[in-house]
Amino acid sequence: MKLFRKKRVLMLLFMTFVLLLFFNSNWMSWFYPIHYKEEIQLQAEEYELDPFLIAAIIRVESNFKPGKESSKGALGIMQLMPRTATWAMEMARIPEVSLDRIKHEVGPNIQLGAWYFASLSKQFDGNRTLAIAAYNAGPGNVRSWMDKGLWDGQLETVKEIPIDETRHYVQRVLYYYDKYTDIYDEF
Repeated sequence: MKLFRKKRVLMLLFMTFVLLLFFNSNWMSWFYPIHYKEEIQLQAEEYELDPFLIAAIIRVESNFKPGKESSKGALGIMQLMPRTATWAMEMARIPEVSLDRIKHEVGPNIQLGAWYFASLSKQFDGNRTLAIAAYNAGPGNVRSWMDKGLWDGQLETVKEIPIDETRHYVQRVLYYYDKYTDIYDEF
């Protein structure tokens, strides 16, 4: 008798879950949330970037968790290296903020990360795949791979990126970008 009740309760819970999914057209957003939408949107507009792409980079870099510092020293939710952040503040003429603020505060981190990604995108003539790879490996490394014929920078040949970490990084950013653009009608 107890087993029968447990099955009924489990079946009722399952049916409730299925109904919630059915009536909530945006249920996938539960699994692929985007945090800090206002900050991302603001910087995406400022630097003429796709906000879903910035969100995908943040998802891969830190899963939207501020205050992170990588083992290599990258800071904040967009995982900026201190030298890159300092250079970006100087080049973009953004008022200088401390590295501690870049690490812990979402706004300055997204601003610098978005500016840097826009800079990479310009360097690579708008080639999104090259810019994503350069965000991870650095523009010098990406140019070197291209000059040596190791990778042609095309989306279709991402599997030829010679560094595993960067190859997986690009694949993951593009995966989340595709998920976000499939799930969300607008940013």
